[in-house]
Amino acid sequence: MDILDLRPYETCSIRPPTENYSLTFRLARNCYWNKCAFCPVYKAGASFSKRPLSDVIDDIGRARMIDDYLFERGFGIPVYSEADLARARGLVEEIRRARWEAGILDDGDDEYAAPQEDMDPRFRWFMKWFRQKADIGDSINNILTWRIGGSKTCFLGDADSLVLKPGFILDVISRSRRSFPSLERFTIYGRTRTAARTRTSRELKEYARAGLHRVHFGMESGSDEVLKLVSKGETAADHVRGCLKVKEAGLSCSVYVMPGLGGERLSDRHVHGTVSVINQCGPDYVRIRTLEIFPMTPLERMRENGEFIEASEEQAVREIRAMVANITAHTAIFSDSASNLLDISGEHPDDRDSMLERVDSYLAMDPREKLEFSLKSRLQSFYGQYGAISDEILDSLEPYIAGGSIRFAAMPDTDLQKSIRLIRSRLMP
Repeated sequence: MDILDLRPYETCSIRPPTENYSLTFRLARNCYWNKCAFCPVYKAGASFSKRPLSDVIDDIGRARMIDDYLFERGFGIPVYSEADLARARGLVEEIRRARWEAGILDDGDDEYAAPQEDMDPRFRWFMKWFRQKADIGDSINNILTWRIGGSKTCFLGDADSLVLKPGFILDVISRSRRSFPSLERFTIYGRTRTAARTRTSRELKEYARAGLHRVHFGMESGSDEVLKLVSKGETAADHVRGCLKVKEAGLSCSVYVMPGLGGERLSDRHVHGTVSVINQCGPDYVRIRTLEIFPMTPLERMRENGEFIEASEEQAVREIRAMVANITAHTAIFSDSASNLLDISGEHPDDRDSMLERVDSYLAMDPREKLEFSLKSRLQSFYGQYGAISDEILDSLEPYIAGGSIRFAAMPDTDLQKSIRLIRSRLMP
């Protein structure tokens, strides 16, 4: 196989944490709603579009060609490992150099301009990780990460693949399985409003027959007042009906809830409404993704002008406690987002007591202990997400580093708070 034949395919920068080791194909670009006040993902001008089936099928073929080429070059022998990712960096440079020398200029146009130096540093950091158009490095990384993860899962993005007809999904899944026979699970993001109001029960069953396994819904809150505040464009009734229809169709239902989304004023209503919706629809999975206010979002402007008072870390934890204590549905609760302070995961209600114990252990700390705990937790999350601590974070901690260790006890409360806020602003939810 000629190295010049390798071409990138469009991967999904935004996907559920459980799909970080999934093969990804982009069926539609970006989000047609794009009004959620808390979401930074598509706020820099990217427009929504449905991709032609022929383009998606072409991407599947490109992915298969890359997979075959990697094997020919000795990747995955005897098994795929993190070492392959490191080795791949040299291959990517080899491919780019060969294409340049052959006079082949790849299409690098992007709806997002490159991050500018005068851009808010938090948003500039975010823009480094969100890719509107993948290059060959992104494609190779996606293939290798999928192979390392077991080669069984595939995520079909972007934001609401339920807007695509079941026949479209069937064609994509069928072609994906022919090209990658090891695939066992296919998942998508969806909006409960689409499931509740647009898709019929028959159509949802057709998705299941096509081979789709799970729909991830960004429920965020079960309070209509909170949902309206953040312009979610959905109601609690949409959440309940959409989730129930998906489950009745034989699809797995996974929902994301966002502690802190009601701020200080609507905290109780946020918790009460969310618990009520979960108890009514009994999703298979409830995933906790604590609110982080990103730059250039409507919610940041609401905070700046006093319309929204941000919940403290402790208040968000207390909301999680109230949810765990009052949910009666049989479901699995996971804390798999880097934005979360605590790892509160377990089968519900069987593991309720142990989950509450972890929460109460934190709440029993004095204020200083909570700050030190938060910084340690955020550092672990950052390292887990990026594989290293960035220079700017190390610079903020430098006065307190001695002998390769951080002297947390020597840090004033103000410096602890500044470092915590810096790290939180760099974590991808």
